[in-house]
Amino acid sequence: MAALKYAGLDDTDSEDELPPGWEERTTKDGWVYYANHDDMKTQWEHPKTGKKRRCAGDLPYGWEQETDDKGQVFYVDHINKRTTYFDPRQAFTVEDMQQKPKRYDSNTTALDILQGRDLSDRVVVITGANSGIGFETARSFALHGAHVILACRNKTRAGEAVGAIQQEWHKAQVEAMILDLASLRSVKEFAEAFKAKNLALHILVCNAAVCWEPWKLTEDGLESTFQICHLGHFYLVQCLQDVLRGSAPARVVMVSSESHRFTDLAGSCGKVDLALLSPPKKDYWSMLAYNRAKLCNVLFSNELHRRLSPSGVCCNAVHPGNLMYSSIHRNWWLMTLLFNLARPFTKSML
Repeated sequence: MAALKYAGLDDTDSEDELPPGWEERTTKDGWVYYANHDDMKTQWEHPKTGKKRRCAGDLPYGWEQETDDKGQVFYVDHINKRTTYFDPRQAFTVEDMQQKPKRYDSNTTALDILQGRDLSDRVVVITGANSGIGFETARSFALHGAHVILACRNKTRAGEAVGAIQQEWHKAQVEAMILDLASLRSVKEFAEAFKAKNLALHILVCNAAVCWEPWKLTEDGLESTFQICHLGHFYLVQCLQDVLRGSAPARVVMVSSESHRFTDLAGSCGKVDLALLSPPKKDYWSMLAYNRAKLCNVLFSNELHRRLSPSGVCCNAVHPGNLMYSSIHRNWWLMTLLFNLARPFTKSML
């Protein structure tokens, strides 16, 4: 205390209260620093406690960070129509210390996972992003600053999804591009159009899928469930592989399913039977076709990681959750009934 008194820092009641002439400020990324107006100096450590602090979490709902003409950060409260140079998060600062890993559970949302992340320098492509899991993934990335491209078959629905995200945050960098995985020609055209933008590609989420569809062939002569759930994505990754390598560190995420465990690709001789992937109508069962496609997702992800990880491209296959409510059941009335009965007991998208 004698040292504090000598330095003129003992005239406040609280240990964390700043002495006269000092001001607490924050950087753009949330670190707290202290300005001494008498000496015209700044420092990271609190003048009394010597501790470093940072703001906890994101800005409150309705707040936005801006920079004035002098380069100083200020904050806009859109709800109450006011501006201030005081960071509203400073009421909830925490000490700079090793943070324990977060624990996630059935109530965790995509926004919770990304909380506190600045993705403003990332470009993300998500297939099937106009609804369901794909939309929530796109929304979460966009609200954390990423440039997100919704790769969708339906132009109208994709545009509506883009509008919904931009309505939530007017500065969201989000756009839609046409991609029909049931057409290898469309996949190639999408890849060429994306490359023409001269963008990096840091995250590619292969999310689009169909399930319980009646048997039909694509324009490429392949069974539709297999092509949409797997082969279209396989070709897409091949077309964008050079962009992913050039954007490293990058990541490919295959949205698979636990249902991959309930099938195999081996024929009666115990060897891989490629005819099982695109069977004729007489041998087709929609659930089995879906399971096989998801098994292909997992196998492809593992091999892709083996080949691309030395170049800085990580590959993962993920299971999004059992009976998570989405519109994937729309092609079979029995599954629609099952999903609706289970809905109150399962995790929603939000």
